[in-house]
Amino acid sequence: MTAPWSGDVAPGLQSVLTGAVDAARAAIEEHSGEGTVGEYLGAEFEDPTSATHRFLAELPGYRGWQWAVVVAACPGAEHATISEVVLVPGPTALLAPKWVPWEERIRPGDLSPGDLLAPPPDDPRLVPGYVATGDPMVDEVATEVGLGRRRVLSLWGRRDAAQRWHDGDHGPGASMARATRRVCRDCGFYVPLGGELGLMFGVCANEFASDGHVVDAEFGCGAHSDTPAPAGTGSPLHDPYDDGVLDVTDEGARAAEEAAAQPVEEAPEEPADEAVQQPAEEAVEQPVDAAAERPLDAAAERPADAAEQPAETAAEQPADAAAEQPADEAGQQPD
Repeated sequence: MTAPWSGDVAPGLQSVLTGAVDAARAAIEEHSGEGTVGEYLGAEFEDPTSATHRFLAELPGYRGWQWAVVVAACPGAEHATISEVVLVPGPTALLAPKWVPWEERIRPGDLSPGDLLAPPPDDPRLVPGYVATGDPMVDEVATEVGLGRRRVLSLWGRRDAAQRWHDGDHGPGASMARATRRVCRDCGFYVPLGGELGLMFGVCANEFASDGHVVDAEFGCGAHSDTPAPAGTGSPLHDPYDDGVLDVTDEGARAAEEAAAQPVEEAPEEPADEAVQQPAEEAVEQPVDAAAERPLDAAAERPADAAEQPAETAAEQPADAAAEQPADEAGQQPD
């Protein structure tokens, strides 16, 4: 590609400069070896007598870098000459970060246990403090008001700190503060700072919130002291139950009682009921029904050989059945 040139370039010289592509490639291979030159990217004019040809660099560790070859020619020349061959970073080249002076490289949060960090001599955040006089009364009062130190926070330092805290993670613009309508100014866990900074800032004393952090008075969170409990929370009301009261039972005595009670309930009672109830029902009810329902005609028509019935059969007939037999039926039996 050819960049626009503000001046005029002679037509014959322009073709000589832009046509030196092969000469530029050969100069790169001579400088760095074969296989290090990639795709041709174009040319741009540096002045009316020179131009820069660019090639993609094919070098390990230099992805995105470009070869720049400067060629020059004077008016009337038939060919261009090589001025210089350099390796320059392209738009996608991986570059080192911008140089930062040593005194500016320490960032917030870099201080570790055991590190020493002295403020610069001309630190604008600090100003000379009160010098002790040796008088205990005067020096004690001076210490209470903050004048007993060699350096104290300057006005610029206080304003810088206030702005940093206001714009930080515990300021009114934080996402936590925007999610609630309550502010730290009205919270019972808010402890205001002393001095003029106490008008805007305090320390949070809620261990479940921003405990120990300086918070803006307009900051807020869901752990505000006036936050009501949501409806339906807590444990339901039940009668108290004392699970410490236990009933102690002797398993050996209990097993003995069950073993003693088992034969009485099962073995003795079942045969007794069957022996008492079953004969009475069969002996009493069966002959009565049979004798009452027996027709008189059947007794009269009984054959004569009924008298020859064996004695064992007559003896086995129940006494109640013979006693309850009707008199007419007994009189009609043949001799």
